[in-house]
Amino acid sequence: MLFILGIALLLFLPSPWNVVGFTICLVLFFGEALLWNRSMRGRKKVVGAQTLIGEEATVVTACRPDGQVRVGGEIWEARCVAGADSGQAVRVIGRQGLTLLVELA
Repeated sequence: MLFILGIALLLFLPSPWNVVGFTICLVLFFGEALLWNRSMRGRKKVVGAQTLIGEEATVVTACRPDGQVRVGGEIWEARCVAGADSGQAVRVIGRQGLTLLVELA
């Protein structure tokens, strides 16, 4: 955004202020990019089925013991030893491959 502003200043301000404005915007643009890079460098990516453990889910297909649940807008295969009917709320307690292990909430 700052780069676009710098180009606009370069085009519409009278000389020498257009160069001054462009230079200031360019410096701010690179400073922002550097700070963004430093703040994001240490963060770990959180992805995969293991991130679903502890989440609430809704049973889509009755789990007796196998069925399907909806977690965060996605439908997953699930196994509930105690059994759960369609529409019930369950909690994800683990996983086996891509099958979630759930229990009644």
